[in-house]
Amino acid sequence: MITAENLGLKGPRGWAFRGVRIAAGAGALVAIEGPSGSGRTCLLLALTGRMRTTEGHAEVAGLHLPRQLTAVRRISALGPVPGVNELDPALTVDEHLRERALLQRRFAGSLRALLRPRAERAAESRARIDSALEAAGLDLAALPKAARTSVRDLERLEALRLSVALALIERPQVLAVDDTDLKLSDAERTEAWKLLRSLSDTGITVVAVCSQAPEGAITVRTGAGPTEEKGAADALAETGRA
Repeated sequence: MITAENLGLKGPRGWAFRGVRIAAGAGALVAIEGPSGSGRTCLLLALTGRMRTTEGHAEVAGLHLPRQLTAVRRISALGPVPGVNELDPALTVDEHLRERALLQRRFAGSLRALLRPRAERAAESRARIDSALEAAGLDLAALPKAARTSVRDLERLEALRLSVALALIERPQVLAVDDTDLKLSDAERTEAWKLLRSLSDTGITVVAVCSQAPEGAITVRTGAGPTEEKGAADALAETGRA
Protein backbone atom coordinates (compact mmCIF):
# COMPACT_ATOMS: atom_id res chain seq x y z
CA MET A 1 0.00 0.00 0.00
CA ILE A 2 2.79 2.48 0.89
CA THR A 3 6.37 2.36 -0.36
CA ALA A 4 9.01 5.06 -0.21
CA GLU A 5 12.66 5.23 -1.16
CA ASN A 6 15.02 8.07 -0.23
CA LEU A 7 12.01 10.35 0.35
CA GLY A 8 12.82 13.88 1.47
CA LEU A 9 11.26 17.31 1.86
CA LYS A 10 13.31 20.49 2.00
CA GLY A 11 11.82 23.80 3.08
CA PRO A 12 13.08 27.35 3.63
CA ARG A 13 14.74 26.31 6.90
CA GLY A 14 16.33 23.14 5.60
CA TRP A 15 15.30 19.50 5.48
CA ALA A 16 12.07 18.59 7.27
CA PHE A 17 12.91 14.93 6.68
CA ARG A 18 15.25 13.04 4.39
CA GLY A 19 16.18 9.50 3.42
CA VAL A 20 12.84 7.95 4.34
CA ARG A 21 12.36 4.31 3.37
CA ILE A 22 9.04 2.51 3.91
CA ALA A 23 7.49 -0.78 2.77
CA ALA A 24 4.01 -1.26 4.25
CA GLY A 25 1.25 -3.50 2.95
CA ALA A 26 -2.49 -2.86 3.00
CA GLY A 27 -3.81 -3.01 6.54
CA ALA A 28 -0.45 -2.19 8.10
CA LEU A 29 0.04 0.02 11.14
CA VAL A 30 2.86 2.47 10.43
CA ALA A 31 4.19 4.50 13.36
CA ILE A 32 6.19 7.66 12.63
CA GLU A 33 8.24 8.00 15.80
CA GLY A 34 10.33 10.95 16.86
CA PRO A 35 10.50 14.08 19.00
CA SER A 36 8.39 17.12 18.25
CA GLY A 37 9.97 19.21 15.49
CA SER A 38 11.68 16.27 13.81
CA GLY A 39 9.53 16.36 10.66
CA ARG A 40 6.98 13.77 11.77
CA THR A 41 3.90 15.74 10.72
CA CYS A 42 5.47 16.81 7.42
CA LEU A 43 6.12 13.17 6.57
CA LEU A 44 2.55 12.26 7.54
CA LEU A 45 1.15 14.96 5.27
CA ALA A 46 3.51 14.03 2.44
CA LEU A 47 2.40 10.39 2.50
CA THR A 48 -1.23 11.46 2.23
CA GLY A 49 -0.68 13.86 -0.66
CA ARG A 50 -0.95 17.05 1.38
CA MET A 51 2.70 18.15 0.99
CA ARG A 52 4.98 17.89 -2.04
CA THR A 53 8.29 16.15 -1.45
CA THR A 54 11.49 17.40 -3.05
CA GLU A 55 13.59 14.24 -3.16
CA GLY A 56 13.09 10.54 -3.79
CA HIS A 57 9.80 8.87 -4.64
CA ALA A 58 6.87 7.07 -3.03
CA GLU A 59 3.77 5.14 -4.02
CA VAL A 60 0.46 4.92 -2.21
CA ALA A 61 -1.93 2.26 -3.55
CA GLY A 62 -0.03 2.35 -6.83
CA LEU A 63 -0.26 6.14 -7.10
CA HIS A 64 3.04 7.98 -7.51
CA LEU A 65 4.15 10.78 -5.25
CA PRO A 66 4.65 13.63 -5.73
CA ARG A 67 3.17 13.39 -9.24
CA GLN A 68 -0.31 12.22 -8.24
CA LEU A 69 -0.96 14.26 -5.11
CA THR A 70 -4.65 14.83 -5.86
CA ALA A 71 -5.35 11.15 -6.45
CA VAL A 72 -3.62 10.21 -3.18
CA ARG A 73 -5.70 12.78 -1.29
CA ARG A 74 -8.87 11.13 -2.60
CA ILE A 75 -8.03 7.75 -1.05
CA SER A 76 -6.61 9.04 2.23
CA ALA A 77 -8.16 10.86 5.15
CA LEU A 78 -6.75 12.86 8.02
CA GLY A 79 -7.59 12.19 11.62
CA PRO A 80 -6.46 14.86 14.07
CA VAL A 81 -3.63 17.04 12.71
CA PRO A 82 -3.06 20.23 14.75
CA GLY A 83 -3.12 23.33 12.59
CA VAL A 84 -4.65 21.47 9.64
CA ASN A 85 -8.02 20.00 10.61
CA GLU A 86 -8.50 20.56 14.30
CA LEU A 87 -11.90 20.09 15.88
CA ASP A 88 -13.86 23.27 16.53
CA PRO A 89 -14.31 23.45 20.32
CA ALA A 90 -17.50 25.51 19.94
CA LEU A 91 -19.31 22.88 17.86
CA THR A 92 -21.05 19.82 19.20
CA VAL A 93 -20.18 16.25 18.31
CA ASP A 94 -23.35 15.97 16.24
CA GLU A 95 -22.60 19.18 14.33
CA HIS A 96 -19.15 17.90 13.42
CA LEU A 97 -20.54 14.57 12.21
CA ARG A 98 -23.37 16.04 10.16
CA GLU A 99 -21.07 18.62 8.57
CA ARG A 100 -18.53 15.97 7.53
CA ALA A 101 -21.24 13.70 6.11
CA LEU A 102 -22.69 16.62 4.14
CA LEU A 103 -19.29 17.59 2.72
CA GLN A 104 -18.58 13.99 1.79
CA ARG A 105 -21.94 13.63 0.03
CA ARG A 106 -21.64 16.92 -1.80
CA PHE A 107 -18.03 16.86 -2.95
CA ALA A 108 -17.05 13.20 -3.06
CA GLY A 109 -20.27 11.59 -4.24
CA SER A 110 -21.35 10.97 -7.81
CA LEU A 111 -23.91 13.13 -9.62
CA ARG A 112 -26.32 10.20 -9.56
CA ALA A 113 -26.02 10.01 -5.78
CA LEU A 114 -26.73 13.71 -5.43
CA LEU A 115 -29.93 13.33 -7.46
CA ARG A 116 -31.37 10.61 -5.25
CA PRO A 117 -34.41 11.43 -3.07
CA ARG A 118 -33.60 13.37 0.08
CA ALA A 119 -34.68 10.52 2.34
CA GLU A 120 -32.25 8.13 0.65
CA ARG A 121 -29.41 10.62 0.93
CA ALA A 122 -30.16 11.21 4.60
CA ALA A 123 -30.25 7.47 5.27
CA GLU A 124 -26.90 6.99 3.53
CA SER A 125 -25.34 9.78 5.60
CA ARG A 126 -26.73 8.30 8.81
CA ALA A 127 -25.37 4.88 7.89
CA ARG A 128 -21.91 6.35 7.24
CA ILE A 129 -21.94 8.16 10.57
CA ASP A 130 -23.12 5.14 12.55
CA SER A 131 -20.52 2.89 10.91
CA ALA A 132 -17.74 5.40 11.56
CA LEU A 133 -18.72 5.86 15.20
CA GLU A 134 -18.80 2.12 15.78
CA ALA A 135 -15.39 1.64 14.17
CA ALA A 136 -13.92 4.51 16.18
CA GLY A 137 -15.39 3.17 19.41
CA LEU A 138 -17.18 6.43 20.26
CA ASP A 139 -20.39 5.83 22.23
CA LEU A 140 -22.46 9.00 21.99
CA ALA A 141 -24.75 7.88 24.81
CA ALA A 142 -21.78 7.82 27.19
CA LEU A 143 -20.93 11.49 26.58
CA PRO A 144 -22.11 14.15 29.09
CA LYS A 145 -24.79 15.50 26.73
CA ALA A 146 -24.78 12.66 24.20
CA ALA A 147 -24.47 13.96 20.63
CA ARG A 148 -25.04 17.53 21.85
CA THR A 149 -21.79 17.50 23.84
CA SER A 150 -19.45 20.31 22.84
CA VAL A 151 -15.99 19.33 21.67
CA ARG A 152 -14.47 21.47 24.45
CA ASP A 153 -16.07 19.10 26.98
CA LEU A 154 -14.57 15.93 25.51
CA GLU A 155 -11.72 14.04 27.13
CA ARG A 156 -8.56 13.74 25.04
CA LEU A 157 -9.25 10.12 24.06
CA GLU A 158 -12.87 10.93 23.18
CA ALA A 159 -11.70 13.78 20.95
CA LEU A 160 -9.27 11.41 19.24
CA ARG A 161 -12.06 8.91 18.61
CA LEU A 162 -14.26 11.68 17.18
CA SER A 163 -11.52 12.86 14.82
CA VAL A 164 -10.98 9.29 13.65
CA ALA A 165 -14.72 8.82 13.14
CA LEU A 166 -14.87 11.97 11.01
CA ALA A 167 -12.07 10.61 8.84
CA LEU A 168 -13.76 7.21 8.54
CA ILE A 169 -16.90 8.83 7.14
CA GLU A 170 -14.82 9.29 3.98
CA ARG A 171 -14.16 5.51 3.86
CA PRO A 172 -10.43 5.93 3.16
CA GLN A 173 -7.84 3.35 2.22
CA VAL A 174 -5.23 5.26 4.26
CA LEU A 175 -5.89 6.93 7.61
CA ALA A 176 -3.39 9.46 9.01
CA VAL A 177 -3.31 10.41 12.70
CA ASP A 178 -1.00 13.02 14.22
CA ASP A 179 0.16 13.23 17.86
CA THR A 180 -1.46 9.89 18.65
CA ASP A 181 -0.10 9.57 22.18
CA LEU A 182 0.01 13.27 23.13
CA LYS A 183 -1.37 14.01 26.62
CA LEU A 184 -2.63 10.47 27.10
CA SER A 185 -2.16 8.37 30.20
CA ASP A 186 -0.62 4.92 29.82
CA ALA A 187 -4.05 3.31 29.88
CA GLU A 188 -5.42 5.79 27.32
CA ARG A 189 -2.38 5.28 25.11
CA THR A 190 -3.06 1.56 25.13
CA GLU A 191 -6.67 2.19 24.14
CA ALA A 192 -5.61 4.55 21.33
CA TRP A 193 -3.28 1.98 19.78
CA LYS A 194 -5.91 -0.73 20.25
CA LEU A 195 -8.30 1.44 18.22
CA LEU A 196 -5.80 2.01 15.42
CA ARG A 197 -4.90 -1.69 15.29
CA SER A 198 -8.58 -2.60 15.03
CA LEU A 199 -8.87 -0.28 12.02
CA SER A 200 -5.79 -1.72 10.36
CA ASP A 201 -7.30 -5.19 10.87
CA THR A 202 -10.17 -4.11 8.58
CA GLY A 203 -7.68 -3.42 5.78
CA ILE A 204 -7.18 0.32 6.29
CA THR A 205 -3.51 1.31 6.26
CA VAL A 206 -2.98 3.48 9.34
CA VAL A 207 -0.11 5.97 9.57
CA ALA A 208 0.26 7.47 13.03
CA VAL A 209 2.69 10.03 14.46
CA CYS A 210 3.83 9.29 18.01
CA SER A 211 6.60 9.81 20.52
CA GLN A 212 6.91 6.08 21.15
CA ALA A 213 5.84 3.42 18.66
CA PRO A 214 3.93 0.37 19.89
CA GLU A 215 5.37 -3.09 19.62
CA GLY A 216 4.78 -4.75 16.25
CA ALA A 217 4.18 -1.58 14.26
CA ILE A 218 6.22 -0.70 11.18
CA THR A 219 8.29 2.06 12.73
CA VAL A 220 9.77 5.01 10.86
CA ARG A 221 12.02 7.17 13.03
CA THR A 222 12.51 10.85 12.28
CA GLY A 223 15.28 13.05 13.62
CA ALA A 224 18.86 13.92 12.79
CA GLY A 225 20.26 12.12 9.75
CA PRO A 226 18.48 9.75 7.36
CA THR A 227 15.12 8.53 8.58
CA GLU A 228 15.21 4.85 9.41
CA GLU A 229 12.62 2.13 9.02
CA LYS A 230 12.52 -0.64 11.59
CA GLY A 231 10.78 -3.96 11.50
CA ALA A 232 8.96 -3.59 8.19
CA ALA A 233 9.68 -7.09 6.91
CA ASP A 234 8.73 -8.70 10.22
CA ALA A 235 5.54 -6.68 10.48
CA LEU A 236 4.48 -7.49 6.92
CA ALA A 237 5.13 -11.17 7.48
CA GLU A 238 3.13 -11.04 10.69
CA THR A 239 0.10 -9.34 9.15
CA GLY A 240 0.26 -11.35 5.93
CA ARG A 241 -0.63 -8.25 3.93
CA ALA A 242 2.58 -7.73 1.91
